[in-house]
Amino acid sequence: MAEPLTAAQVLKALRDEGLTVHEVRSWRRHNRNTKGPWGPLNGVMIHHTVTEGVEPSVNLCYDGRSDLPGPLCHGVIDKAGEIHLVGWGRANHAGLGDADVLRAVIRESTLPADDQADTDGNSRFYGFECINLGDGKDPWPEAQKDAIARAAAAICRAHGWTERSVIGHKEWQPGKIDPRGFTMSGMRARIAERLRAPAGAGDRATGSDTGAGTGTGAGKATGDGGAGREPAPEDVPARPDRPPEPPAPSAYEPFPGAAFFQDGRSDPVITVMGHRLNAEGCGRYRQAPTPDWNQAARRSYTAWQKKLGFRGRDADGIPGRVSWDLLRVPRVSRR
Repeated sequence: MAEPLTAAQVLKALRDEGLTVHEVRSWRRHNRNTKGPWGPLNGVMIHHTVTEGVEPSVNLCYDGRSDLPGPLCHGVIDKAGEIHLVGWGRANHAGLGDADVLRAVIRESTLPADDQADTDGNSRFYGFECINLGDGKDPWPEAQKDAIARAAAAICRAHGWTERSVIGHKEWQPGKIDPRGFTMSGMRARIAERLRAPAGAGDRATGSDTGAGTGTGAGKATGDGGAGREPAPEDVPARPDRPPEPPAPSAYEPFPGAAFFQDGRSDPVITVMGHRLNAEGCGRYRQAPTPDWNQAARRSYTAWQKKLGFRGRDADGIPGRVSWDLLRVPRVSRR
């Protein structure tokens, strides 16, 4: 746990680590500090952009979107391994995540599964967005992966942290699966190796398009509310560097699939879902919930998604596996 580095301190730390750093516009004063605290800081979070091209990616991370103002991170790491600083202070990158994960980062211990979205990560993590489409085909050049390790090591070195203070977005917030294309355990091993050597030691990688790795899904920058697409079941990634998450308890209804929730559907599970939404303060029903999938049920589910931190089209009222499992709908008896 530490006070945030100053803009001058992080700039020096990154350059001392042997990185090429570009200062973008008014990055030193560009932040979301009026929306909440920034600090104390506990770690570094790695993301991918789901974009291509340096200029559009950097501009997006600086400016943000209509539904998610920038900065969307502190630095953008391009495929050549160069860093573009786009903000300093609170940034819309981490969103709501798991308090148990934060405690593990603070202790620098093994990470638990991220199954809650109850803690503000924008105040507690430095964030780096790495330019990659996140489609499992876009390669990760060695120069880019080397730069990720160097950038994270620079901040860890400045604070006296180990590599266990560095996590991926997928390890923080349920439903997030970035960065896609390499394991975070492998990246932490790179960071540990860098921390064992003096700052800036070793030649910079020059960047063949190798080491694309494997994985599934895609991620986005995340706002104060924790926006992010709820993945369909087939998008949920295998995490070779994480233990498998336990199955949903048998006392709860398993996720029936997004296609279940369509006009004309009538099922007792929708009634029980409605009662759970009411219990969570998200009910938007004029009367009691019914077994019919209708606009009242959809508005209520939208309120639940927003409570979890989803925004925009990610809070469209159609249940996804992440929000459904967190709602814990009691199993319906079907005799």
